[in-house]
Amino acid sequence: MKLLVVEDEAGLRDSIREYFTEEGTICEVAVDFEAAVQKISVYRYDCIILDISLPQGSGLDVIRMLKAARHPDGVLIVSAKNSLDDRLLGLNLGADDYLTKPFHLSELKARVMAIVRRKSFDGQQSVEFKEIKMDLPAKTVTVHDIPVKVTRTEYNLLLYFIANKDKVISKTAIAEHLWGDEMDIADNFDFIYSHIKNIRKKLVEAGSKDYIVAVYGMGYKFMEHEAI
Repeated sequence: MKLLVVEDEAGLRDSIREYFTEEGTICEVAVDFEAAVQKISVYRYDCIILDISLPQGSGLDVIRMLKAARHPDGVLIVSAKNSLDDRLLGLNLGADDYLTKPFHLSELKARVMAIVRRKSFDGQQSVEFKEIKMDLPAKTVTVHDIPVKVTRTEYNLLLYFIANKDKVISKTAIAEHLWGDEMDIADNFDFIYSHIKNIRKKLVEAGSKDYIVAVYGMGYKFMEHEAI
C-alpha cells in the first residue's frame, strides 16, 4: 500500500508517517499545497490523507486537480472540528471520507484501509485468484489453504499483480508502487527481479501454478492462465 500524507503540522505528519511505515506501508509526505501538487502530478497513491487547510493553498483544490485529471487515488480528508462546510464540499468534490481532528491513529488506519478495499477490491476482506488467497486485514497468503510465508514486500508485490492481472506492468511502475519516490536512488531494477523470483518460487513450491511472465522490454504480467 502506498500513501501520501498532506499535512503542515509537523508533529501529526511525522506521527502518521511513522505509524504506517512501521507496518511496511510506503508513506510519503507533503508539507504544503505546492508540494502536494508536485506529488500528485507524478505519482499515484492508494490513499491520500489530506488536510484541507494548507500553506499556499487549499486541500480542496488538490481534490479538484485529482478529479479533473481523472486520477483514481482515494482521498481521506482530515480537518478541524469547525470546518464542517469544507468537509462537505470535499465529499461533494469526490473525497471518499473525512476524519475530524484530533483522532486516534488506529481509527485513521481503519478509515484508510476501508477506502483502499472499497476502491481496489470492492470492499472485500480477502482476495482470491484461483488457488491463491490473500487475507487483506491479516496480510497473509495461502495456496490451497496452506499458509505461504512471504515478506511484506512480496505480499505487496503479489497483491499489486493480482489487482492488475492481465495488464503489462512496467518495472518503473512496480518500483514506484513498492518504494515510492525512494526508487529514484536505485541504480537499476535488479531488486525487482529478485523479489519476483522469490514470490514465484514460494507460490510454486506451495502448489500454485506460475502466473507471472516477463514481457520483453516492457515489464511483467500476471496472467489469468498459467504461464507457459
